[in-house]
Amino acid sequence: MEQQRITTSTIKQKKDKQMPITMLTAYDYTMAKIIDGAGIDMLLVGDSLGNVVLGYESTLPVTMDEMIHHVKAVSRGAKRAMIVADMPFMSYQVSAAEALRNAGRFLKETAAQAVKIEGGQEMVAAIKSLVQAGIPVMGHLGLTPQSVHQLGGYKVQGKSEQAAKKLLEDAKALETGGVFALVLECVPSPLARIITESAGIPTIGIGAGPYCDGQVLVINDLLGINPGNTPKFVKQYANLHEHIAAAVTAYKKDVNERVFPGPEHSFTLDDIVLRKL
Repeated sequence: MEQQRITTSTIKQKKDKQMPITMLTAYDYTMAKIIDGAGIDMLLVGDSLGNVVLGYESTLPVTMDEMIHHVKAVSRGAKRAMIVADMPFMSYQVSAAEALRNAGRFLKETAAQAVKIEGGQEMVAAIKSLVQAGIPVMGHLGLTPQSVHQLGGYKVQGKSEQAAKKLLEDAKALETGGVFALVLECVPSPLARIITESAGIPTIGIGAGPYCDGQVLVINDLLGINPGNTPKFVKQYANLHEHIAAAVTAYKKDVNERVFPGPEHSFTLDDIVLRKL
């Protein structure tokens, strides 16, 4: 029996019933299939693919065509989870019309069910235009990586009274604008709790503490695939980088020593055929 696809209604019902919401990033068919099979509620095809898949120094260079390519792959792998596509830098900031055109591409060219947009009150006009056109929108407040230069680096947001009040106002504005859920990134736990308890929409935390309605992590961080500094808010559930590196090293050794391929990995030829060659 085919499993029913998670929708915005499912996500809202989970908040109403105080059931935790699970979300992870995915960037390709194989990983999407694994995550989907594990029962995760939402897959975010994040513009973080710029860092973890494409090797860019930030998310800023990621293009719409690159996003479309990866969302298509994830869509082929996930049959149950709701797929959310990140709107890349400058695909929605220019105008509401430009935002609508690009968001429409995700729903027309891929099997994504929603898009995600970074920013607060300044993004409400664009969000409204998308929602009115029937495109579900997920908001994103706190540390917004596309604004990293403006924010002065990857820092916790909302620590001062003024900044905290701004985040509260932005959250209310986005909810009024029609977002169905809200990502809170690198926000102090008590502030995330206030936003979550006052909001009628689900909040999804990443570095925002335990009081959000759900949690999201970058799958590469969770699996320990990419070496380097792991953010404080990440719980690493595996160290695949170590295992993958060891496996590749073992392969190299076997090939160099002519241990691989062995007879069990090779195909034979009938002796009669062989003698006639």
